[in-house]
Amino acid sequence: MTAPYTKPWLSLTDQLQRLKAAGLIISDETKAANFLRHLNYYRFSGYGLAFEATRHQFQRGTTFEQIRAAYEFDRTLRDLTYESMEVVELDIRTSVAYTFGQKYGAFGHTDKAHFYKGFDHKQWYNSLKSETKRSSERFIGHFESTYSEYPDLPIWVVTEIMSFGTLSRMIEGMDKADVKGVASRYKFQPLNFISCLHHLVYVRNICAHHARLWDREWAIKPTLPLGKVWRPPLLPGNDRLFACLLLQNVIMRACHAEQGFVADWRARLAAHIDANAPKCPDALRRMGFTPDWQQHPHWQ
Repeated sequence: MTAPYTKPWLSLTDQLQRLKAAGLIISDETKAANFLRHLNYYRFSGYGLAFEATRHQFQRGTTFEQIRAAYEFDRTLRDLTYESMEVVELDIRTSVAYTFGQKYGAFGHTDKAHFYKGFDHKQWYNSLKSETKRSSERFIGHFESTYSEYPDLPIWVVTEIMSFGTLSRMIEGMDKADVKGVASRYKFQPLNFISCLHHLVYVRNICAHHARLWDREWAIKPTLPLGKVWRPPLLPGNDRLFACLLLQNVIMRACHAEQGFVADWRARLAAHIDANAPKCPDALRRMGFTPDWQQHPHWQ
């Protein structure tokens, strides 16, 4: 049974009073009100969940500044995660363009015979054409005015403008041998690679929409590769941040042109977590980290 929503609008003063009634220590109400005027109370309260002793009651001694620091930690963490997603995404786009184009030619992706029989090629293809027509890239305009195939584009062109989700669906629809041709670059099995790719699209969207990342339990979990390094005790599970970071690192290690960035990214991310992890119980566990997580074979 559902019920009508009856919660009232709260002024900034009322929001602060509610937080104080829940046990939050607010030393500077003016600064706190200014922050809530910037960051929606509903978003702020999400960062307070890790500091609660029971629902809607903060642990003794919890301060407004601690929750604000958790938000600021998460903001930088999202930036770092999104930064690495660029390397991951661009490399996979190039791998698909290279391997699929080599086998099927410039417009092989327009033919449903080049995908497995159960794949809804028509739906995917129509979405792809819509994305092409919405694109404002100059090279798309040049292709439209020059070549008769428009809105079809060569695979090495269209992979530059299709969304990451559309790319993920394309890979899922490819024949297993063709998926293997892409996944082998990263030393994944085809089914694991497809699952991990769907997960990375989901995490990328979380980052792009500025949603809380650090202590989130994934709604779309990756099917991890086989092997002890992907299982407890080295990796507690597939439902938290650490699993995603490991997957990104494994993929980026195959990008030989970006190894300088990858080493720097790992160092910056580790330093950020060590210095700024939220001051709440089990902060590392909430992110899926083990105490010695930097020693994991797929992180080094």
